[in-house]
Formats: sequence, C-alpha cells, structure tokens
Amino acid sequence: MKALHAALCVEEAEVTVKELRTAREKAGITSLSLRIDPASLAREAPCPRVECGGCSIEVATRLAAALR
Repeated sequence: MKALHAALCVEEAEVTVKELRTAREKAGITSLSLRIDPASLAREAPCPRVECGGCSIEVATRLAAALR
C-alpha cells in the first residue's frame, strides 16, 4: 500500500511540474529552474517536493506579476 501511495505521489508531482512549466512558459517566464527535488525521492516511501527557484530578480518580478 505504501509503495502505491508513493508512486501516486511521484506521478502527481511530475504532472504538477509539467503544468507549472507550461503555465510559466505561457507567461513568458523561461529561465526559472523547475524540477522534482531528487533528495525528496530518496526515501523508502518518497514524498516528492517541487523545487521552484534559482532565478534572477527580473524573473522573480515577472513571476510575481504573472501570479497577481
């Protein structure tokens, strides 16, 4: 049961990253790093976390404007 739950969590994280990447690109924001944190997958029952960062102030400003 734990393995199935973990697999579903990883799948959900992958779908979410794809959706966020698409939304980011539609907003014209292409230089924001976006991925599943590999360390969050290194557990017996992975609980994935999405890393969303590693961008310049300009990109962060554009992201904030797109979210408003």
